[in-house]
Amino acid sequence: MHKFLAKCDEALADITAQGRYRRFVALEKLADRFPYYRVTMEGRTQNILVWSSNDYLAMGTDPEVIAASVDAAQRMGAGAGGTRNIAGSSPVHVALEEELADLHGKDAALLFTSGYVSNQASLGAILNALPDWQVFSDAKNHNSMIVGIKDGRHAAVHIFKHNDLADLERLLAVAPADAPKLIVFESVYSMDGDIAPIGAICDLADKYNALTYLDEVHAVGMYGGHGGGVSERDGVAHRVTIIEGTLAKAFGCHGGYITGDFKVLDYIRSVAPGFIFTTALPPPTVAAALTSIRILKADHARRALLFNRAQTLKAKFEAAGLPVMPSESHIVPLMIGNAAKATEVSMRLIREFGMYATPINYPTVAAGTERLRFTPGPKHTEAMMDELVAALQHILLGHSVKAGVK
Repeated sequence: MHKFLAKCDEALADITAQGRYRRFVALEKLADRFPYYRVTMEGRTQNILVWSSNDYLAMGTDPEVIAASVDAAQRMGAGAGGTRNIAGSSPVHVALEEELADLHGKDAALLFTSGYVSNQASLGAILNALPDWQVFSDAKNHNSMIVGIKDGRHAAVHIFKHNDLADLERLLAVAPADAPKLIVFESVYSMDGDIAPIGAICDLADKYNALTYLDEVHAVGMYGGHGGGVSERDGVAHRVTIIEGTLAKAFGCHGGYITGDFKVLDYIRSVAPGFIFTTALPPPTVAAALTSIRILKADHARRALLFNRAQTLKAKFEAAGLPVMPSESHIVPLMIGNAAKATEVSMRLIREFGMYATPINYPTVAAGTERLRFTPGPKHTEAMMDELVAALQHILLGHSVKAGVK
């Protein structure tokens, strides 16, 4: 056997032994019944109630959004036909970038094929522009940001403790005063559900002449007066150098983007391989995202309902004695603490109760902090929550199953 094949066998056996081998559940989203999905497991097909979709506001199943996608497909076809430079820059791409720039109060926006690519390509391009960057990265930043920072071949990287302003300032204070500096962080951290002190980080950036790069992927569409994210909610978007976001979560579609100063984005557009050499987003996807953003800019009630649902589920978990973790955001994590058990609980929810919540294991979270992650949305009712609580009490606490709970 070739050494590489042997290594694959060894690594997979080790991952399986640790209880963190990832078995994907084939979930078929039901547009007319969301948050229900169809799943076939062990020869049985059933509809299950999903609690962990990142389609936070159900915009991926919104009739207007779907209609916009269908119309664009009929007019422009299924795919873009090339990179933005070759054949993939249509009027709808330009309109979406203008809409995103307006959403964040920036000069310009630039589309990428995913939020992961937007982080990796943009950070790599920025950090390869100068030879002596000093980068300050939050300890819990997403893997896409970490990889993008590593792509900066000559950057000196400093990891500050999660959301710790004192530690960030300590690192900034000892960095070379005349070196270019970049602080890289998120607004909503999706595994813990906590939120960064954006304004205070901008204060430190001003004090130490640093630029800021903010990932708002788990906040755009939901936070702020128009869905511009936590930076809009806190009134500090104008102070952030680059705001990055996704079209694949609250907007219910697909793709990533950055917004910021026109010259900075034009530079990234001109040098980032992850933008230059990748086929553009399909027009139906772009048209759907454009419609979704325009709807959510004005739909305050839908956003308010999301936060109401999250707070309600947190309260129900606490009252039921379930190990809910503290969360400032719309994300509701439930601590399990063991990879194999997290997977077992998730599978039992499907098999015994017709519900699904994603088990989150290492390396997404630290070993020993494995959890289930719940994202209740506008279409989750209190009756659904009560059934979920009863099911979790039965699985985790050994309670008898209440009448009426599947």
